[in-house]
This record gives sequence, structure tokens and C-alpha cells, in this order.
Amino acid sequence: MPESIHHTTLDNGLRVVAQRIPGVSGVGIAVHYRVGFRTESRNRSGFAHLFEHMMFQGSTNVPRGGHFARIQAHGGLVNGHTFPDVTDYYQVVPTAALDEVLDLEADRMAGLAVTDDNLRTQRDVVKQEIRLQVDGRPYGGFPWTGLPAVLYRKWENAHNGYGELADLEAATTDDCADFFDRHYAPGNAVLALCGDLSPETALATARRAFSRVPHRPVPPVPDVSEPRAVTELRATCHDRLAPRPALAVGYRMPDAQTDLPAYAANVVLSHLLTSGATARLRAALAPLDVRVDSSPGLFGPLMAKDPDTFVIVAHHPEGAENKVLEVITAQAADIARKGCTEGEAERAVATAVTSLYQNLDSLAYRVRFLARGALLFNRPTIADDLAQSISATTAHELALAAETLATPAGRAVLHLRPRGDAA
Repeated sequence: MPESIHHTTLDNGLRVVAQRIPGVSGVGIAVHYRVGFRTESRNRSGFAHLFEHMMFQGSTNVPRGGHFARIQAHGGLVNGHTFPDVTDYYQVVPTAALDEVLDLEADRMAGLAVTDDNLRTQRDVVKQEIRLQVDGRPYGGFPWTGLPAVLYRKWENAHNGYGELADLEAATTDDCADFFDRHYAPGNAVLALCGDLSPETALATARRAFSRVPHRPVPPVPDVSEPRAVTELRATCHDRLAPRPALAVGYRMPDAQTDLPAYAANVVLSHLLTSGATARLRAALAPLDVRVDSSPGLFGPLMAKDPDTFVIVAHHPEGAENKVLEVITAQAADIARKGCTEGEAERAVATAVTSLYQNLDSLAYRVRFLARGALLFNRPTIADDLAQSISATTAHELALAAETLATPAGRAVLHLRPRGDAA
């Protein structure tokens, strides 16, 4: 069972959180920076994701590829991801490798190798990723690359996180050095540690490694707030590789920072609608040969600050899109007006709690939640707090959550047409 979370702030501004998990094998290490798609400026779209790649290209004392090589030499796990508000880097390694990994992280925080060669190479890698992951496979990037532009009006919320190729092509090493200096400062980051080691040891080890990283000014957090839409918003995209049409429906979620119980009810609602063959939406849409899923959050629960999006994605036969939308609205309206049975609510709550705790059993998942909770919500305990709120969710709260989905007003609908067919 995880113990309480300990935290400190170093003189350079780096926040450190540590949690002991008795009996676990290995240690999880995550460094999260407060920079993501929504931190970019209009002529620098795609920079957050580009830097996720650049951060593995060497630093003052580590050659290109050295970070991966040294983690893998310990049999460890290492990766990074870019999200709307944060870029995360994490490792899971044997506890004996903790000092070495912290030195690696501190070295690239202090002095990334921003060179013409590294920029050129990683720009080509990103372009290839877009070709393979978005343009080169059915439903690539759907719906996260397109749905925000339908639901939101602010550029920061609406633009595609992969960025415009013209912006990436125009990037110079001076641009990249400036981006690094501003956004990869220790005061703009959180280091999280979890494993079977004392928090005092963890904090002391972090202090030894990172105290040598100089303080740098921290940029202001962008204001991405915007009013909720009051009408239904629609758009169409085309996919030459998709075998069938699809649609994505997006709704604004409650703010997890100010109303975690309402946010938790949205998490439970997602399971009520689409977890398992007998879930409300899956059962209702199965006779139409429709495959449907949902997600509380465009990238999952608590992966972004407000505003975030509750998403329903349905792959359907040709010509069925209006019927699918009618069923979604009718099912939500039924829950909002009549509520759900006590058994339905209990099953959805149990499924949601189980799913969250199964994920938290992973060191990689838990350490990232610690860092993200501290960085985005000033609440490193937010994963366990969410689990408690989910457990306390009632049928009445589910009915309130369903009200947002029960009307077309304020929702965004993105239609995907297969094979470029605009009919």
C-alpha cells in the first residue's frame, strides 16, 4: 500500500515529490515540464512534441542516444510523451540505478545539446511519425488531431499538437535554444520518485543530482480558458485509408481542480456507457453494427487541465451517422431524466475504480500521476483522490453528468468520411 507523499522545493525552483511503496521492485522516476501543445505560440506549433524528441539527443556529458542506452543496459523502461499542458519523461529501473538516472535527467535539464544536426534529424523523425501514425494508417490521429478545432475557439486549445510542417521547417537552433531556456527551467518542472525507498533518501538523492542545475526564469502559464459553446458545432474530415465512416462527439468536462466529484462522475459515466458489451451505448448501438468507445478526457482522465473533453467515438456503416447521434442523445437523456439502476451505478463505479487502481499498480503510471498531479493541479495525491471520488459517485451524480450529453447544444461533432469521399 502506498504511503504518504513527501515533497520539497530545491533552491533552483525544482519541485520534488516522493512516495514509498513497500515491497515494490524497482523505482519509478518522472520529470514533467509545464510545456505542451497549449504552451506553443502560433509560429511555433509542434515545438513541444519536437522537444520531446530533442531531449533524448544528448547533453553536456551524455552523447546522442546515451540516455536510452544506459537505461536499457539496466533492463529499464524509458519513454516520453507530449500532452496539451505537459511533456513527461519517465523511467522505471532497478533501485540501484537511481543515482545514475537522476544524473542523466539533471544533465539534460542543465544543458541540452541543441545542434543543427540534432534539429535536422529530429525534425525528420517527427515528419516520419506524422506520415506513419497519422497519414499512413486508417483513423490515424482521429479524433485528437481534429476534434479540438471543432469544439474550441482559442488557438491554444484548437490547434493540432503535431504542429504545422511549415513551422517545423522554419525552426532554427536559436529558436530551439530559446524554447529550451524558457520552458525547460527547473522551476517549470516536477521530479517524482516512487519505489521501496525512504522518502528522505529519495529527496536527498534528488537534491544531490539537481542542485547543480542553475535557476532560470519561468514563463507565465498561458490563459487557455474560454466559454463553453452554446450551439452544436460540426465539421468533416477525410481519410483515404478508412474502411468505414466514423464520428467523434466532444463535450466540455467539469474542471477537475475545482470540482473533482463532478469530474469523477464523468469518469464513471464513460464506463457506464461503453465498458463491456452490456454497457448502455454499446448495447444500444450493437444492432446498428456500430463500434463505440468513450474517454473522460481527450487523452484520458487527468491528462490535461481545464478545458478538457469528454469524447465518444463511433465507427458506423455508411449513412448511419444521424441515427448514431440520436441514440447517443437518447441514452444520455434517459440517464439524465430517469437515472440508472442501483446495480448499473455500482457496476460502473466498480469498473472505474478497478481500472484506475490497475493502472496505478504500474510504477510507470503512478510516478507520472504523482508528477502530473503536482505540476498541473498542485495536488500530487490527485490519482488517489480521484479514486475516492469515483467510489463515492451516486446514481444522482451520474444523472447530472449525463445532462451535458443529453442535448446537442454545446457539443462538437466531427464526421470522418472514408477514402476521401465527400458525399
